[in-house]
Amino acid sequence: MNLTEFIRQGLDEDIKTGDISSMACIDEKSRSRAKLLVKEDGVLAGVELAKMIFHQVDPLMKMDIHIQDGTYVSYGDIAFEIEGSTRDLLKTERLVLNAMQRMSGIASLSRRFVHEVEDLPVKILDTRKTTPLNRDIEKWAVRIGGCTNYRDGLYDWFMIKDNHIKAAGTITKAVQAVNHYKMKHQLQDIGITLEIKNLVECEEALQVGNITRIMCDNFELPLLKEAVDMINGRFETEASGGVSLETVRKIALCGVNFISVGALTHSAGSLDLSLKIQ
Repeated sequence: MNLTEFIRQGLDEDIKTGDISSMACIDEKSRSRAKLLVKEDGVLAGVELAKMIFHQVDPLMKMDIHIQDGTYVSYGDIAFEIEGSTRDLLKTERLVLNAMQRMSGIASLSRRFVHEVEDLPVKILDTRKTTPLNRDIEKWAVRIGGCTNYRDGLYDWFMIKDNHIKAAGTITKAVQAVNHYKMKHQLQDIGITLEIKNLVECEEALQVGNITRIMCDNFELPLLKEAVDMINGRFETEASGGVSLETVRKIALCGVNFISVGALTHSAGSLDLSLKIQ
């Protein structure tokens, strides 16, 4: 879903036939100025999306941005000020806040993961564990927080997981089938990640080859280090499965190139923000 359509649907969900409270008690000619107030420490995200929301309702709204996306903010900071029709400000308030609070929560958690491994040669990846239809803005927030997007969906990266292997019969058959599909459909530029569960599967993966990355799923740390040593740079390496702020550095020290973290999106909270008319 593109952002214009996301905004349209988000506004329609809330407004439907009209903001009856505002229409009842606020003159249609009334104009106001509002401030976006930060009520919790964290990483701000969604300012640019808020600008798009306001301007989709009224392109003439005047927005003064004081703090940019990706900035660490503290309680009491004013992220931006917005001026326009009072009714329009109230119509957009909830979508702006819902989106920004969610994005800022994700960006804040992403930044914490980055800090845990910032001195190590590893990238923290997000996953497809996102809120349905909100993937674009949640992955945008991951980037703002300093982590890296993995695949956007099932269509832009091959990932051979345990269920694919089970259905295909073996790792070798699954990898060969994917490479045949790549050639047939001229998808040579799209990478292949192969998920493995143990060192026996690692050995088979090395024998079959023709992949981009080997993902070690839920490996204990000693086995993960052994798998990285076995792979020895022949393919990219990735660790996944239950990664937390407490474990991510230990995993990174095993030498993997990537760590995928579903928690960036599925376990992030919201940063407390409010939009107040002055």
